Amino acid sequence: AIYRGKSLGSAVTEAQWAAIQAGTFDDMYIGDYWTISGVTYRIAAFDYYLRAGDTDMTTHHVTLVPDGAMYSHTMNDSNVTTGGYVGSKMYTTGLADAKTTINNAFGSAHILTHRQYLCNAVSNGKPSGGSWYDSTVELMTEQNVYGGKVFGAGNDGSTVPVLNTVDKSQYPLFAFRPDLISNRTTFWLRDVVSDPYFAFAELTGFAAYLSASFALGVRPAFSIIG
Repeated sequence: AIYRGKSLGSAVTEAQWAAIQAGTFDDMYIGDYWTISGVTYRIAAFDYYLRAGDTDMTTHHVTLVPDGAMYSHTMNDSNVTTGGYVGSKMYTTGLADAKTTINNAFGSAHILTHRQYLCNAVSNGKPSGGSWYDSTVELMTEQNVYGGKVFGAGNDGSTVPVLNTVDKSQYPLFAFRPDLISNRTTFWLRDVVSDPYFAFAELTGFAAYLSASFALGVRPAFSIIG
């Protein structure tokens, strides 16, 4: 619970891997970062997903977020949110380049696989279904970034949307450093807003939403293990 913002080098050391595996996180703090192949990966949280999931997740881990968008991609080819996040082009193919870059940077054996409850159905512009999936690299939620829902579909008093998620609280990185939320980068979030819209973070600092066919930044979160 201390922000430091120190460079940890250009690769994770054996001592750092051991500290992550042990859950002691020696000499690692929120905001510390590794810069690997030109990408800055910053520590956003420690053990954020511990004991979460339909299968108990007991592995110690460090959650990382790149400082900026890794590239641009659409959520879908047309302005629809059919199938929610899981049904999107972003989920099915759009994260592939990010996964490859991240696996190359840290090693696939060091990327945490954990269980996420993700939206897979939308009715009348609201999430209406979801399920548990194995997860490695995902777009963030509005809660991860802002600390709460802003444009993501909400309860209108008659319809209760399926908003179940383990990503229900703000990453400490963004609580300590709100300026790193947008970081002058525009990037997609995975929250469904309506039939044509997903949520996104705008470079001016706005919480916003946009039609799914626009190409915006891909700035995913993932976790590393020892």
